[in-house]
Amino acid sequence: MLLSCGRFQLDLGRPKIMAIVNVTDDSFSGDGCKAFDHALRAAERAVEQGADLIDVGGESSRPGAAGISEAEELERVVPVIAALQGLGVPLSVDTVKPRVMKEALDAGADLINDIAAFRQPGALEAVKDSSAALCVMHMQGEPRTMQIEPVYIDVLDEVRIFLDERVKVLLQAGVAAERILVDPGFGFGKTLEHNLALLARLEVFGKSGFPVLVGMSRKSMLGALTGRPVGERQVAGAVAAMWAIQRGARIVRTHDVAATRDVIRVFSGLEAAEFRMGRHCEPSD
Repeated sequence: MLLSCGRFQLDLGRPKIMAIVNVTDDSFSGDGCKAFDHALRAAERAVEQGADLIDVGGESSRPGAAGISEAEELERVVPVIAALQGLGVPLSVDTVKPRVMKEALDAGADLINDIAAFRQPGALEAVKDSSAALCVMHMQGEPRTMQIEPVYIDVLDEVRIFLDERVKVLLQAGVAAERILVDPGFGFGKTLEHNLALLARLEVFGKSGFPVLVGMSRKSMLGALTGRPVGERQVAGAVAAMWAIQRGARIVRTHDVAATRDVIRVFSGLEAAEFRMGRHCEPSD
């Protein structure tokens, strides 16, 4: 499976790691920083650790987060995208604002990661004629209020239908299918039970033929399961990522690149060994 991603054709036959670089000072994960040099170093370090993509965000989408102005988000994000052009991996921008999308694309962004699924007025127009990949994510409500008693009749079916409908809108607007990926939106307007239901049946989202991106790194669902604070959820995040990959996820978005890389490598090695042993044990004719 190939993802057409701006300057890159991304082979998703092997799962890819998307490293989070927050150019904010209020990220839930505690790793955000508005300093330009800090963001560049964080991106470079992530690639050294094994990241296949970098996702730059200038506005926190944590539950209860207050928004920032378009001008401030532009000031945070666009210079970072421009400065990272030589990094050798696709550059993603996490934004809901059409002007930020457009200027980030002009600066060299290869992927637009929109938690609002390109529903904001002008968002689809800003991206449809580019060559960038487009990630369509499900969110019930909006960040400031999304975790106030989210309710579903059937979370799996409702999220699937929403993503299918948004993908259809993109296709009808002329976006090539190979530019589209989907994200069920773990933690975005969902309780722990909702998140676990989606993760348990994640393979459902890959049946549409579009690659699945997941982001569970350091989120409260992991804290609820382990009892650990944000800064101690690396192992839980890597295990959740591996579970998702086993169920079809092609891109894993994470704060903890090294831990995620190690889990993927160990699992891949075990899979390869199991395959070799299975071949050797086959009965001869």
